[in-house]
Amino acid sequence: MYIDLVPNRHSPPAILLRESVRDGATIRKRTLANLSQWAPARIDALRRALRGACDPLPPGEPTCGPVFGVLYALKPVAAALGLTQALGHTRSGKLALFLTLARVAHPGSRRSAGRWAQQHAVREGLGMGTFDAEELYTTLDDLAQRQERIEQRLSRRYVQRRTTPPLLFLYDVTSS
Repeated sequence: MYIDLVPNRHSPPAILLRESVRDGATIRKRTLANLSQWAPARIDALRRALRGACDPLPPGEPTCGPVFGVLYALKPVAAALGLTQALGHTRSGKLALFLTLARVAHPGSRRSAGRWAQQHAVREGLGMGTFDAEELYTTLDDLAQRQERIEQRLSRRYVQRRTTPPLLFLYDVTSS
């Protein structure tokens, strides 16, 4: 494809988007679009794009935003399981939810979860500001105090959805 200027005798030239087509031994031009009404800057941009030239990046270091896909995918799963409601919507509850989701996405220590949060869209995904490792450890203390109530909420939700209590319930006790 290419842009072709076709002169007219008593009017401005026609600007056409064309491609060359082989018909036996001859080469014919096929018009794909009339670009005569386009602004000159837009035509130049299309011409550069057809040649494979790209506009240069703006000056400065390219930046990458925070990763959001992992938390974006895990948050609805946590809500469907009832974790969001069981942990609460306070700052401590949101931090507990973050610790749970970070454990699924990034198995590591609580301190490494804090470093992991710096690269992910925790503020956007969970609606909370910055935090440090000390606040995560405080949240763990709070979770230990509320553990039985949280487990009861999750159990009640499970029984309401299934109408029968579970026969076997397994959970992780590796931190004990």
